[in-house]
Amino acid sequence: MSKNLVIVESPAKSKTIEKYLGNDYIVVSSKGHIRDLTTRGYGGYGVDIENHFQPMYKIMKDKHQIVKELKADVKKCDKVYLATDPDREGEAISWHLYETLGLEKKDYERIVFHEITKNAVLYAIEHGRDIDINLVKSQESRRILDRIIGFSLSKLLQKKIGSKSAGRVQSVALKLIVDREKEIQAFKPEEYWEIFIEFSKKGKKIKAQLEKDIHGKIAISNEKEANAILDSLSPHYFVQDIILKKREKSAKPPFITSTLQQEASSKYNFNAKKTMQIAQSLYEGVELGNERVGLITYMRTDSIRLSDEFIHEGRNYIIKTYGENYYKGYHTSEKKSKNIQDAHEAIRPSRITYTPESIKSYLTADEYKIYSMIYDRALSCLMKNAVVEEAKLQIENQGYIFGATGERVLFDGYLKVYSKYENDDQKALPEFMIGEEIKDPKLHTDQKFTNPPLRYTEARLIRKMEELGIGRPSTYAVTMETLKQRSYVKMEKKAFIPTAQGILTSDKLDEYFSKIINIKYTADMEEALDEISEGKMVWYKELESFYKDFKPLLEFADEHMVRMYPIETDEVCPECGHKLLIRNGRFGEFIACSNFPKCHYTAKKEIPEPPVETGIPCPNCETGMIVERISKRGRSKGQKFYACNQYPVCKTTYTSLNEIPQKNEI
Repeated sequence: MSKNLVIVESPAKSKTIEKYLGNDYIVVSSKGHIRDLTTRGYGGYGVDIENHFQPMYKIMKDKHQIVKELKADVKKCDKVYLATDPDREGEAISWHLYETLGLEKKDYERIVFHEITKNAVLYAIEHGRDIDINLVKSQESRRILDRIIGFSLSKLLQKKIGSKSAGRVQSVALKLIVDREKEIQAFKPEEYWEIFIEFSKKGKKIKAQLEKDIHGKIAISNEKEANAILDSLSPHYFVQDIILKKREKSAKPPFITSTLQQEASSKYNFNAKKTMQIAQSLYEGVELGNERVGLITYMRTDSIRLSDEFIHEGRNYIIKTYGENYYKGYHTSEKKSKNIQDAHEAIRPSRITYTPESIKSYLTADEYKIYSMIYDRALSCLMKNAVVEEAKLQIENQGYIFGATGERVLFDGYLKVYSKYENDDQKALPEFMIGEEIKDPKLHTDQKFTNPPLRYTEARLIRKMEELGIGRPSTYAVTMETLKQRSYVKMEKKAFIPTAQGILTSDKLDEYFSKIINIKYTADMEEALDEISEGKMVWYKELESFYKDFKPLLEFADEHMVRMYPIETDEVCPECGHKLLIRNGRFGEFIACSNFPKCHYTAKKEIPEPPVETGIPCPNCETGMIVERISKRGRSKGQKFYACNQYPVCKTTYTSLNEIPQKNEI
């Protein structure tokens, strides 16, 4: 009997798919990439620069056994289906499999599906195609770019300033964080005052703030101005006007990768990495009793499109559950950004019938949170707008107007599903009459100061990167984690704060590589990669153009950037007697032997106490002063000695003050 081989990326996905296909199919996993660029050639790039940047590949160390098993599976089967992820990276993995497994001699097809359901998988099997080489070249170009920039800048920064790495997207994200921190440090707060009254009616507490006087909007800059207004107010406050206005509120579009990460961060404090791991498990499949189902569509996307099939399912569900007056339909009206790939749908549930409550018992607590958000967002965008009535209460006192606002829902529309996610604290105001006097108002003042720009949280940084066209959906989570792992940033109250090493790294890159490591260049490069994927640009010509700009910058930086590490000390290694050096590592500066790798001595760098001044000029260099120090290492550890404070320019030392020659002795 003939057999068909289906190759996917992840073992979890293979388990789900093999349940949909009959005994004629074998479903196996490549466990991600099987090949990568070598480290041969100029710069260790694994690229033949002189031959139009032709890449040189090797099978990854941990994939030799997998490749061997896949080759054996190919021999046993008559046809091979390459079913890797439906994006550029997935297309490239399929191409690597095609090349490595010798599929040019085999009956093969590339198949894609954006949700792992039986119908989607069977449809994909019936609608195979060839590998899209333009998508492959786009991904290959991205990999080569990242290798050249990453290898070159990382080696340079390690050698010169002790930083661990740099990257095309990573370094621009770091610059955003560093620039924001500099804005915050330069910010000068300005004083202002608020005046408001608090009162109650029918059990509802209301706060009305001073907004204007007879001349218009009012700004109170200091306490003196505030007190002048307080002195002119009477004890009586009257309702001058009530302004009612109807307004429609529309649902947000379904999630894309960046908005899912932002919402999960805001609502549940999940970092981008955790959110994507949960979404991956929901996409690849969850056991629902006696069946395994992929619950959501592919989670790496920048498109807000929805399939006609899902919209039809949603329509029937909404009408049946909430009534016909709740269904609106869905039309993508947002303008497509030049950097949106629009390769596949938004993130949505694979089936509308898998309601969060109906499958809650099969999900972990975190899976339930993410799935509920995805489900409710996709469903709500098919529903009619909510209609609310905004009420503006204007209260007058001696020509000053205090304002209070409220809102009540006239028709809940999409809020029937999505209200729990809305950050809307507007409460309905009780009824008032024009001319009505406010009872028992309590007058308050509040001194405030303008705030500096907010630091970037993960959600804010992802939103900014998306807005600027930096990176791609699959890169956001990786970028955040890399910045943390390299100790370029620390997290405080969920916000990024650059470390001293992060600031130094960003400043040096800005000084020497501002032509390459900047927002516009990075966004333009993303656009060029999109053009390559559509066959509109020749991939190696774009790389040649990039390298023509990059190489002179690299050579200039290598020659002119000051080398900070290692720093030579005047102390010797207690194990071998060689000089000790100050080096910079992941956790900051540390002491290491200069005889490495023969000697592996290291020690934590101690923060030296300030030296005790003696007031005696150095008799040798005549510019420095003699100071008292304590020896930290060697046989003399803990002993006092005297040295010139201009070390290492002047290496004058004495064991006692008596040894220092007096001026008339010189």
